[in-house]
Amino acid sequence: MESVSQELHFLDDLAKGIAAQFGDNCEVVVHDLTRPYDSTIVAIENGHVTGRKVGDPGTNLGLEILRGTTEGDNRHNFVTHTKDGRLLRSTSLYMRNPAGQIIGAICINFDITDLTAAESALHSLTASGLQPVRESFVSNVNDLLDTLIQEANEVIGKPPALMSKDDKIKIIQLLDEKGAFLIKKAGEKICAYLGISKYTLYSYLEESKSAGTMET
Repeated sequence: MESVSQELHFLDDLAKGIAAQFGDNCEVVVHDLTRPYDSTIVAIENGHVTGRKVGDPGTNLGLEILRGTTEGDNRHNFVTHTKDGRLLRSTSLYMRNPAGQIIGAICINFDITDLTAAESALHSLTASGLQPVRESFVSNVNDLLDTLIQEANEVIGKPPALMSKDDKIKIIQLLDEKGAFLIKKAGEKICAYLGISKYTLYSYLEESKSAGTMET
C-alpha cells in the first residue's frame, strides 16, 4: 500500500483493524480526497470485494459529497452492488480539516451476498406459508390432557359455565378426535371440567360421533 498523508494516517491503521476484525468479506478503503478524483484510493484492505486497488478512483457517491449535492456527509449502513452483482452493506465516513474542507474518507463494504442467500434458504424453511402444528412436549399425561382441554376450549371460545349443550358436545368431539380419551381417567377430568356426570359425558360422546357420521 502507498503511505497516506499525515492527516489520514489514523484512517490507514483503522482500516487494517476493521478488516482484521471482520475478515476477508470486509473491504475497507481509505480515500485521500485532496488528490485528483481518478486516484483517490491510497489504502485498501480486501480489495477483492470490489476488485479495486490503490490508485483507483472513488465512487459516484463520493463525487456527490464533494460536489455538495448530497445532504450531509457520512452515510451509514446502505446497500450497494458490485459490477458482478454481489450485494454489499456499506458505510462511508468523511474527514474534514480545520477549515471544514473534506480531505479524506474511510469506506467499509461488507459482502453479504452469501449471508443473504443463507437467509433466503432459512426463510424457505420457516416460511409463513407452512401450516403451523401445535405439539406439546410434557413430562406426564395429566399435563398433556390439560393442554388438549385448553386447546379445545380455545375453539369454543367460552368458559364451561357459559357453554350450551351443543358447545359441550363439540368440545367432547374435539377431545375425542385428539385422542384425549385414550388417556387413563381422562373422562373423570373432562367431566369435572365441564361440570357434567359420566353418564352425560358418554351420552354426549355418542351424540358427537353420530353427528360426525352424518357430516361425512
